[in-house]
Amino acid sequence: MVKADAYGLGLGPVMEALRDVPGLPEPWAFGVASVQEGAALRVHGWKGRILVFSPLLAAQLPEAADAGLTPCFSGVDLVRRWAQEGRQRGSSLPFHLEVDTGMGRAGLPAPDAARWAPEVVAAAGEGARWAGVYTHYHSADEPDLAATDRQRAAFMSAVAAIPASMRGQLVIHSCNSAAAMRRGGFEDDLVRPGIFLYGGGVGAEIRPQPVASVRARLVLTKEVPPGATVGYGATYRAEEGERWGTLSIGYGDGLPRALATGGGGVLIRGRRVPIIGRISMDMTTVDLTHLPEAQVGDVATLIGRDGAEEITVDEVAARVGTISYEILTGLTARLSREYLAG
Repeated sequence: MVKADAYGLGLGPVMEALRDVPGLPEPWAFGVASVQEGAALRVHGWKGRILVFSPLLAAQLPEAADAGLTPCFSGVDLVRRWAQEGRQRGSSLPFHLEVDTGMGRAGLPAPDAARWAPEVVAAAGEGARWAGVYTHYHSADEPDLAATDRQRAAFMSAVAAIPASMRGQLVIHSCNSAAAMRRGGFEDDLVRPGIFLYGGGVGAEIRPQPVASVRARLVLTKEVPPGATVGYGATYRAEEGERWGTLSIGYGDGLPRALATGGGGVLIRGRRVPIIGRISMDMTTVDLTHLPEAQVGDVATLIGRDGAEEITVDEVAARVGTISYEILTGLTARLSREYLAG
């Protein structure tokens, strides 16, 4: 999965890294959320399969066909429209079908598969090729996997209701990162790794290796007297003489504004120092009182490792009441991205 600009890390370089993993074949496909993302993958040079997982409008189908994308449908009507597009092009265009087993946001209802499966086959006709069927697990990263197992049973019942002549031609997939790691992929044909590829957690018992680091420079230090305040609203006041530092990063770069009130900190010279005051659009202030050796130009790590200390993306997410996905995809284009090999 490389949707949302490869989870905020940069579509082109991430695609190239995943395509060229030593000792492994190319990915069977890349997954995106929109026609625009699929077209961008083509610009970056990917010539293989691209699955578009979010529902499309009928008006988007010609563009999807032009880019050689494989849409994922949640209804029979769009299958008919896709088949019409294929007949006009003298081709049989592939598509996948989503089965709703409880996620609710998209897909055909699993209990009704015996009704809609023949309709899908008829709608595809000569202009479209039903190539895959899938579902999505809503709680595979939760401590209790009972809900995931119930979804799995519903999905497999739906698959069994597909006509046997068609079922053998379908690629079956259902597992996001969490289900792939915690349920072994359920012996599907494919898995759809996403957040785990980018260093995000998928369950308390599985700790991913860190992938992304976020760093900024210390651009100012100052000694302040008792009573000095910092930030909008002057929410922080020095109780005694302190030493403060200013970092060249803020919520305009994707640093969550709530991190300050959530007890967030940064690593400088291998030591953790607290964020003080409200985070601004372009600047963040930290307390350097107990790190007198810190100097202008030092690197501050907001996500990542510095010496023996580490701040994970999941820690940052927990401090602001969200998930690692939102932290990574919220990193803005103003942050330069540097890619390290190996």
